[in-house]
Amino acid sequence: MSTPLYAIGIDLGTTHCALAYVDIAASDGEKTSYGVLDIPQLSEPGAVEAASLLPSFLYLPHADELAADDLELPWTQEQDYAVGEFARARGALTPIRLVSSAKSWLCHAGVDRRGAILPNEAPPEVARVSPLEASTRYLAHLRQAWDAAHPEAPFDAQDITVTIPASFDPAARELTAEAARAAGYASLTLLEEPQAALYNWIQNSAGRWRKDVKPGDIILVIDVGGGTSDFSLITVLEREGNLELHRIAVGDHILLGGDNMDLTLAHVVARKLAAEGKTLDPWQMRALTYACRTAKENILSDAAIETQPIVVPSRGAKLIGGAIRTELTQTEVRTTILEGFFPEVDVSVRPANRTRGGLTQLGLPYAQDAGVTRHLAALLGRQVGATAELEGFSGKADASASFLHPTAVLFNGGVFKSEILTTRTLATLNGWLTAEKAEPARILTGADMDLAVARGAAYYGYVRRGQGVRIRGGTARAYYVAVESSMPAIPGVEPPVQALCVAPFGMEEGIEADLAIQEFGLVVGEPVHLRFFGSSVRRQDQIGTLLDFWQPDELQELGEIQATLPAEGRTPGEIVQVKLRALATETGTLELTAVAAQGGEHWKVEFDVRSNS
Repeated sequence: MSTPLYAIGIDLGTTHCALAYVDIAASDGEKTSYGVLDIPQLSEPGAVEAASLLPSFLYLPHADELAADDLELPWTQEQDYAVGEFARARGALTPIRLVSSAKSWLCHAGVDRRGAILPNEAPPEVARVSPLEASTRYLAHLRQAWDAAHPEAPFDAQDITVTIPASFDPAARELTAEAARAAGYASLTLLEEPQAALYNWIQNSAGRWRKDVKPGDIILVIDVGGGTSDFSLITVLEREGNLELHRIAVGDHILLGGDNMDLTLAHVVARKLAAEGKTLDPWQMRALTYACRTAKENILSDAAIETQPIVVPSRGAKLIGGAIRTELTQTEVRTTILEGFFPEVDVSVRPANRTRGGLTQLGLPYAQDAGVTRHLAALLGRQVGATAELEGFSGKADASASFLHPTAVLFNGGVFKSEILTTRTLATLNGWLTAEKAEPARILTGADMDLAVARGAAYYGYVRRGQGVRIRGGTARAYYVAVESSMPAIPGVEPPVQALCVAPFGMEEGIEADLAIQEFGLVVGEPVHLRFFGSSVRRQDQIGTLLDFWQPDELQELGEIQATLPAEGRTPGEIVQVKLRALATETGTLELTAVAAQGGEHWKVEFDVRSNS
């Protein structure tokens, strides 16, 4: 393979995608030459325009809806769908044909992510695609756009980094990598989005970052985008006279972001309309939600805007005459979002979990508590001891602290393009710090909320080639598989389960570790399901540690692993004596391999990314 000319970074976002690049040859150390690709996309039928962002929307038109050449792109004439700006605009009028939030569905373990389930709630006559296929189409569009703009530097020959939420579990990471491979990405690396945002901040500083942070700093990266809230904690250490950055913790996977805010505002408007005797059907509610998104973004980005008109289309023949018109005010937007999503709460408050109904509609597993600040308080409280034994921090932490004290904050994500929300979040955090007599956290400025992740991912690809500064940290969690005890059947009693650590916290990529002591029985010739756990707080467990018990908040069940175990000459159902081997791959995923104690056979243990049906 030829030496790459560019390090390409791709932000596969819930609401937008972006592609940035670093010119490797023209860069030197931390001074980089980089750019952002203007992505050709349909703006209306038959019209192509280029923009720095590709909206993460997929529109599946009716066969007779558009002319034969309306969906043509510079690199294809045979496409029967649209992604990007036209898909978003058209979908606002016909939401039953619009696929959105594919990234959130991609990490939803409760559905068949390879199954054609989107658009969710679409009637039977509407064509559907899988979350995996939708993600693949966005990634393929970016690859084709690059090749059209840079024929001298084919995409396949470049260094590619794709970003994911820090809280993605191994199954969601593997699915993202699979989508990229299906889109024609010959090789790639996965990078956590908060780290990418911090890499972009470092890149923009051109070396000045060393003056903005100091040894002992704890940087909190708060990334609230269209679909997720993602938190990471990164420390600044000094080793041999050099500053180093180490990621020490990440938050849970929280489906809470701008999409939730849009839906909340839609309900605010719907209640106003109901008071006027106007009711909306589910189709109109979806259209209203998209209209509220535009109104929200306008109002929060411009303090001079007092009101925004809202038009809900009719489903009848008289689309214009039958439309419902109303407005959304600045007061409604600010009050709803500030108090509903960024409340000023005490640091001891935790997210509420309500009792759920026995039956529910199939949909995304959104966070039950909409308070971003409550989720942040939970993370900081859970990680209060994260630096206790870290080199350079040991003995410095306040023993009376009830939560980990950040000293600097980097905001990222489209939600924080609003200064109002940034100010509220920082004020809430500093209120917690002041109450414990700690110094207020300072804000790290200069981030581009839309493009920071893509740019940071490109810089990371450049850093991996031995340039610039790299954030260390390895895996964000320790990972465990359940080992079921062998015991006689007892009515009403499940066999007890132990948790075996197969990847310790901070396991570096490219590292392969054997569980040399323990041997287990593995069934071959038939499907085997293994329970899978993760922990962001058990930092001392080593590979092979076997837990007999744990507290409910120490381990979280992440899903199942399905082992594809061909019999290979053995009797189906035979139990083979095996040892396990774990590998943190270069792409950012985790692989388990079962190795027969005798005979040398190997079985790769795949993460179960299918439904349990």
